[in-house]
Amino acid sequence: MAASELYAKFARVWLPDAEEVWKSAELVKDYTPGDQKLTLQLDDGTEVEYKIDPRTNNLPPLRNPNILVGENDLTALSYLHEPAVLHNLKVRFTDSKLIYTYCGIVLVAINPYESLPIYESDIINAYSGQNMGDMDPHIFAVAEEAYKQMARDNRNQSIIVSGESGAGKTVSAKYAMRYFATVSCSSDEANVEERVLASSPIMEAFGNAKTTRNDNSSRFGKYIEIGFDKQHCIIGANMRTYLLEKSRVVFQAHDERNYHIFYQLCASSHLPEFKAFDLGCADDFHCTNQGQSPVIDGVDDAKEMCNTRRAFSLLGISESDQMAIYQILAAILHLSNVEVKDQSADRCSILPDNVHLMVFCELMGVPCEEMAHWLCHRKLKTTTETYVKSVSKMNAVNGRDALAKHIYAGLFSWIVASINNALKSAAKQHSFIGVLDIYGFETFDVNSFEQFCINYANEKLQQQFNLHVFKLEQEEYMKEEIPWTLIDFDDNQPCIDLIEAKLGVLDLLDEECKMPKGSDDTWAQKLYNTLLKKQNAYFDKPRLSNRAFIIRHFADKVEYQCEGFLEKNKDTVNEEQINVLKKSKVVWLLKLFEDDEKATSSTNKRASVTGRTGQTPRDNKKTVGLQFRQSLHLLMDTLNATTPHYVRCIKPNDHKSPFIMDPVRAVQQLRACGILETIRISAAGFPSRWTYQEFFSRYRVLMKQKDVLLDRKQTCKNLLEKLIKNQDKYKFGKTKIFFRAGQVAYLEKLRSDKLRMACVRIQKTIRCWLARKKYLRMRESAITIQRHVRGHQARCYVAFLRRTRAAIIIQRNVRMWVTRRRYQQQRSAAITIQCILRAYMARKQYYKLVFEQKAVVLQKWVKGWLARRHFRRTVAAIVLLQSCVRRIKAKKELKKLKVEARSVERFKKLNVGMENKIMQLQHKINEQHKENRELSERLNAVEKTQTMEREKQSREIESLRRSEQEAKAKAVTVPSLLEKLSFLQHELENTRREKEDLEAQTKVYKEQTQQVVEDLNMKNSLLNSEKDELNKLILEQAHQLTDIKTYVENAEQLEKDLTEERSRYQSLLSENLHLEERHRDLKEEMNLSTSSSKSGHNRTDSNYSSNSSEFSQSLGSTEGEDCSIQTEDKTQATVDLPVLLKLQRRVKELEQENRSLWQQLDNREDAQQERAEEAEEQRTVGRAELDLETLKRQELEAENKKLKQDLNQLRKSLTNENSELAPPIPGSLPYNILLDHLSSSNEELEMRKEEVLLLRSHMVRQEALKHKDSVLGEGVKLDLSEIPSFQDVDRSTGIHTLNEDGELWLAYEGLKETNRLLEGQMQEQERVHNEEYRKLHEEVKKLKAEKEQQQKLLAQSLLLPEDARIDASLKNEITLLTNDNLELMKQQEQQDKTMRKLKKQLKLYIKKVEDFEASAQQKNKAPVMSAPVRAVNITRKEKEYRGMLEYREGDESRLLKNLVEDLKPRGVAVSFTPGLPAYIIFMCVRYADNVNDDQRVSTLLNSTISSIKRVIKRRGKDFEAVSFWLANTCRLMHCLKQYSGDEAFITHNTAKQNEQCLANFELSEYQQVFGDLAIQIYRQLIKCMEDILQPLIVASMLEHETIQGVLGSKPTGLRKRSTSFPEPAVTVEVLLQRLGLFYTTMSQHGMDSDLIKQVVKQQFYIICAVTLNHLLLRKDMCSWSKGLQIRYNVWQLEEWLAERELADCGAKETLEPLVQAAQLLQIKKKTEEDAQTICTMCSALTTAQIVKVLTLYTPVIEFEERVPTTFITTIKNLLKDRVESSTLMMDGKKIFSVTLPFTPSSVALETIQIPASLNLGFLARI
Repeated sequence: MAASELYAKFARVWLPDAEEVWKSAELVKDYTPGDQKLTLQLDDGTEVEYKIDPRTNNLPPLRNPNILVGENDLTALSYLHEPAVLHNLKVRFTDSKLIYTYCGIVLVAINPYESLPIYESDIINAYSGQNMGDMDPHIFAVAEEAYKQMARDNRNQSIIVSGESGAGKTVSAKYAMRYFATVSCSSDEANVEERVLASSPIMEAFGNAKTTRNDNSSRFGKYIEIGFDKQHCIIGANMRTYLLEKSRVVFQAHDERNYHIFYQLCASSHLPEFKAFDLGCADDFHCTNQGQSPVIDGVDDAKEMCNTRRAFSLLGISESDQMAIYQILAAILHLSNVEVKDQSADRCSILPDNVHLMVFCELMGVPCEEMAHWLCHRKLKTTTETYVKSVSKMNAVNGRDALAKHIYAGLFSWIVASINNALKSAAKQHSFIGVLDIYGFETFDVNSFEQFCINYANEKLQQQFNLHVFKLEQEEYMKEEIPWTLIDFDDNQPCIDLIEAKLGVLDLLDEECKMPKGSDDTWAQKLYNTLLKKQNAYFDKPRLSNRAFIIRHFADKVEYQCEGFLEKNKDTVNEEQINVLKKSKVVWLLKLFEDDEKATSSTNKRASVTGRTGQTPRDNKKTVGLQFRQSLHLLMDTLNATTPHYVRCIKPNDHKSPFIMDPVRAVQQLRACGILETIRISAAGFPSRWTYQEFFSRYRVLMKQKDVLLDRKQTCKNLLEKLIKNQDKYKFGKTKIFFRAGQVAYLEKLRSDKLRMACVRIQKTIRCWLARKKYLRMRESAITIQRHVRGHQARCYVAFLRRTRAAIIIQRNVRMWVTRRRYQQQRSAAITIQCILRAYMARKQYYKLVFEQKAVVLQKWVKGWLARRHFRRTVAAIVLLQSCVRRIKAKKELKKLKVEARSVERFKKLNVGMENKIMQLQHKINEQHKENRELSERLNAVEKTQTMEREKQSREIESLRRSEQEAKAKAVTVPSLLEKLSFLQHELENTRREKEDLEAQTKVYKEQTQQVVEDLNMKNSLLNSEKDELNKLILEQAHQLTDIKTYVENAEQLEKDLTEERSRYQSLLSENLHLEERHRDLKEEMNLSTSSSKSGHNRTDSNYSSNSSEFSQSLGSTEGEDCSIQTEDKTQATVDLPVLLKLQRRVKELEQENRSLWQQLDNREDAQQERAEEAEEQRTVGRAELDLETLKRQELEAENKKLKQDLNQLRKSLTNENSELAPPIPGSLPYNILLDHLSSSNEELEMRKEEVLLLRSHMVRQEALKHKDSVLGEGVKLDLSEIPSFQDVDRSTGIHTLNEDGELWLAYEGLKETNRLLEGQMQEQERVHNEEYRKLHEEVKKLKAEKEQQQKLLAQSLLLPEDARIDASLKNEITLLTNDNLELMKQQEQQDKTMRKLKKQLKLYIKKVEDFEASAQQKNKAPVMSAPVRAVNITRKEKEYRGMLEYREGDESRLLKNLVEDLKPRGVAVSFTPGLPAYIIFMCVRYADNVNDDQRVSTLLNSTISSIKRVIKRRGKDFEAVSFWLANTCRLMHCLKQYSGDEAFITHNTAKQNEQCLANFELSEYQQVFGDLAIQIYRQLIKCMEDILQPLIVASMLEHETIQGVLGSKPTGLRKRSTSFPEPAVTVEVLLQRLGLFYTTMSQHGMDSDLIKQVVKQQFYIICAVTLNHLLLRKDMCSWSKGLQIRYNVWQLEEWLAERELADCGAKETLEPLVQAAQLLQIKKKTEEDAQTICTMCSALTTAQIVKVLTLYTPVIEFEERVPTTFITTIKNLLKDRVESSTLMMDGKKIFSVTLPFTPSSVALETIQIPASLNLGFLARI
């Protein structure tokens, strides 16, 4: 767009200003190209003119729209330039109190000069796991990004923190390390994180000092590498330091201090361990009193000394080493007070009785005389001789100071090395994150060697920063497939070469240091001669000085004074003084000089090798500049090998005033730290980057409805092509749109104009409506007046009309005649002219057509003749050519045929009979083709048949669906009619009851009225006397009310204390259990290590028994623990002590009993085995019939099992709520199939029953045939006839006499038995048919009733509106499905009963057959009896179960493995009774209690606890598993209470349940143990649930916009540096689905409703805490529209609670802080009344949270306003008296204390059956 569009009237620009750097102004009139000046108006109203250079056209920079001011990322600004950056930082810092801002990849941190509550652990937890662009800028976000990239990319990271002194570098680096220590976990038992953090106070004490700019300024650079292992846990650290400011030890400027450790030592001089150092206050020593500022406000040096000593101890530095360090520091203090006397110009001396020198020598362990001598003398060495020469006082003082600096530097180096040794880890380092805390660019009035080195380091870092920025920009462009164009930038490599290249500044400095008479002046001349001759653009000489030079750095020009460069570079110290110290009696002191000795020895070796013997070690010593250059190169290599992250610290002012920014100082630092260079690089490309969806959501208002396409990308392209004509201003990437600087501001202007026009249109309509309303009222009044006036006027007007009418008629006729005559004349003339003209035109057209037609005829004949001639020639040529070609081909073919003719005869002879074979093959092929055709026709016929059948079935299905829908539609209105009927009946009953009550009251009232009249006369006399008594009673009641209030308050306080105590107990319990798990893990590791060393050991039975007995002593122990370890364990929980004390008294006795029982068991097994062998030998060969019976019985059992499995599958399909297939609808095809299957099963069962009966009779007959004996025959006959008569006996006797063999009698009995069976079958069939007929008749009636009901409902539903019709149909459908499910469940129960009955009958028949076989064998052996004996059948009673499960001793592990460890919760929860594992375990406990075996009880319960703990530990992240075992643990605990016999728990039991109470053992202690276990599982459930919900909460509650419109999010432009793939949007529906899944899972598992409510309350608290915490940390979320969105989302959560009847669980109250925060975003925020309303409304928010929300409030459209700072101040004043917590964030890790109320079970234990799928066949029901 043109400049004239941007620089229009009312456009805001920035003007340069001397004081404020940049000042805002507004254009008074439009700018047109060619204008020489701009007319502007400042904010204060003054008008100024801005001159424009016509050559450069330097227009002032434009201001960003107000909506873009205060952005989190400076690169998101539309106009990127220095004033925009400065203004954005100032608004965020001063107005919003935000100290962090992104600038691309750089985090800008401004020192607030006061402590802020933004570094607590909850803030760390909030930033953990978040993307860098998702949260507000923070040092934690940078640290999280580095940690995440290290874990994701397996690449080392580095965080570069730079800035000038006082900007907050050290604090930023400290917080970054604290973040790593918090989010990481150490991999060994030692707490590495604490040791890493403990290094900070030590380094601050020895390396930080107070300066004029900073109270805690780091006077050295450091690079800390924090090492991580493969699990990304901290395992160690390493520190490198750079350029310690040693001169501060002996000199401090005014209002500055020495290093903190000296003042800490002086403040602690009163301690007894420091008495020997002879210290005093800091003012007593020369090296600590020069700055005349020994105290820092708010800092207690004595307390800091305690912190330093604590850190030393934490790092493992011994107390003796610490005292040695303090001793050397005290010696340095005394050395600074050594006074040197001047004797002459080149001589000086120290008095022998100098107290400080004596104390120094005593502390250092050196002779005083020797040290005093070498402080005043020096040794000169030549090639032949050595001289001792006295020095002047100045040189002696310098030598003393050099010695002090050397000692302190050695001490500092030793401390750093010790810290590195303490932080070193033996484990292998997988990756590291480096934190570089280094000085920023410095420029002072006098700049020396230190500033030169600092600026040299910043030049190297700036170069690395520029290269990294370009690399990231290029990667972004390449990823989005945007063409990359090289951007020009200022490369500072020439400046670096000037400093470090050959013959550069450092090289010339080192060379001058080697010269014997080198000086600063000669070095300066060398610089001038060498560098000025080369005309280096980065080097210059001051005009008025020959001892200084100027270097043009990337930030600014700096003038360095040459004085002191050589001395500081050499860093020399008197060697004789060092030799004296090396002779010290203090052994520890020699450690400080080990490095010097190593360096000296290495230089001597190198000198001896090279042969340069004349060179002294002092000459070979590395200079400070060389050392710094080498360490800097090493640092750059390290940084280049890592992924860097940049933090630039800014000092806002020089007065250390909180939240006040000096623009001049801020701009200096922005230029120096490279921020503006980053902005310039970004502005040169495409700085603004939007995703297509964000762009569409923001600028949807600029589109018309027809412009919106399904393809968002194409829609955005079409809009931009229409709005921005210059396509170079934007580029389309794969996922983003790239804009050049200023384009977003232009789009925002268009958007605001469009919205403004919309607002104007709305205002216009409203104002029109108001004006029209007013107008209509006025019009109504005016009409009344006008009606009368107009009546009079109308009457006058009518008379006037009558007078004028005649005149008008005359005029009309005259004018008509004149006009008609003129018209006829004109018409005749026109017709004549038209006739002539048309004839001429027709003739002309005719001639033209004739001419053209003749020309066409000529052309036709000519072109035809030419075409025919060309054709004839072409044909002749082609024929000639074809004849030639064909002749050639014919000749070739002739030759070929001749050759073939010659070779055919030979082939005929060779291939005789081939023709027959070919014919046969041809015949076969024809037959196959024929078969294929037949098959294809058959296939087509089959396909047609299938198609017809499929269409027929689809038509039937469609008709069934229509009939079903009609039936459903008809049944809609039944529930509403029933409700109305019940309501009317209820009202009628209430009316009748009220009428009776009124009649009774009337009678009573009459009687009472009479009585009252009589009583009033009596009471009137007593009123005066009672008055005094009432007064007394009132006073007493007042006292009682006071006591009651006090009691209520005490009760509330006690309840609160109880809740706190419960939560504290539960947290301690969880910690205790965590420690137990840790202890067990360590034991397992130790056992594994010992078992690996003893690989040949095998456990015997005795070992197993002893271990099992010891296992019962520990509730929390796991399997496989060693005996010795268990008995020596001293860290068991208190809950194990009662059982432990009980069992310890019987350990030996139980072991002996166990051994004896094992021996008895072995003996019994041997005896049983012998008896089984004897029985096997004695058992006769089975008869064929009995074998057949056995086979039949096995077949019947197999069939029963199959039927049972089918019924189980049917039950699962009908009761499985999670199944995708709904239960079949009555009348549908699946339903009919199920009914057929059930009927066939019943028929098959009946047939099997008949087979059993026939089998029984057949067996009896076979037995009778085998025995010809008459007595036996009579016995058989009597056994077969159930009710015999005497006639039958006589007849049988006669028959027997007629036929001695008994064959006739047997035939007769068999025929009679057969007739009886046939008769029974016919009766049974008739009964079955009658029953089926009855059922069908009932079903027909039922269907008719349903049809009539559906018709009624349909008729009623047609009268309802559409919404009510849908609701009614849904209710009807639900009712039908419920009825169907109930019927199917009844049928299922009936089938179960039938199966159980048949199984019992089958078992009874089998038992009878076995009994008969046994009796027959006995009768064979018994003597033949003369008299017949009648046999009697004895039927067995049906078993009555006692609700116990029998198991063998030692099966506990097998039981718990199948029931607990290997159990899959999903199948059990869906298919079986809720809490089935708990019931099974308790039934086993009842058996152990019944047999009075306390060993079994304790073993089973302890093993259960251990197994559940192992499952929770192994599957602790599986919500379903944790929920399942929480429900079962609670159920087992409730069973222990319910069947304990305690009166408090048996009130709800049935009589049968009370009979089943435990008889021998009291297990109240185990109730407590299981309660604690349930609490542990509950807390694990909450943690698991929190891990699942955490990724969903922020995305659904804050980020997703359900209510989309013009009030969308404003443009942010954040660059999310974490690589993330596009994921589907997470909505509130997704969150609600997850909550619904949690609720359904817990309900299916049978969890107590009270416990479910507590879980839901905890869920909603987590949602509220996470959402509110992110809202407080995200400025882009604090807007009016976001408040509306939050309230809508909260409403959906409340609706979810209401649908599940959970509104009373307290979850709604936990959302109150979030609701109030949303209301706070939407409420008016201007006047004091608004402030009062806010204070009253936001009762659930703390003051810090309210102020934070108001501070972060950001308008998303230009019509909104920011919250004024005065309003926030008013809020603070109103809330200052509120007593509350000062924390900003909600405690997201808080877990409410859980209560486990007793819930009795109505399940009868005797009815519980064990499913076969659990593999618990070894358990037997008793």
